[in-house]
Amino acid sequence: MKPVQLYKNLCELAEKLDIEVSEQNLRKTGVRAKSGFCKVKGKNLFIMDKNISVQKKIRILAEFLGKMPHENIYVMPAVRDILG
Repeated sequence: MKPVQLYKNLCELAEKLDIEVSEQNLRKTGVRAKSGFCKVKGKNLFIMDKNISVQKKIRILAEFLGKMPHENIYVMPAVRDILG
């Protein structure tokens, strides 16, 4: 599976877990910020730095989603493999 498709599938899994993935330009904030999970007004949000490579986005999101309860959701085998 191509990296872009794999990233898209990870984002779809996040949506199934009620987590919105939002790509933002974190460099223009002027503050050193990293991609990560947060709650805003009760809404689950994963903010992803849009300036990093797709490979790094995959690694960051897969590491986070691997810790979330996803056993009762269908996950494609290629995605399940990288979740650990």
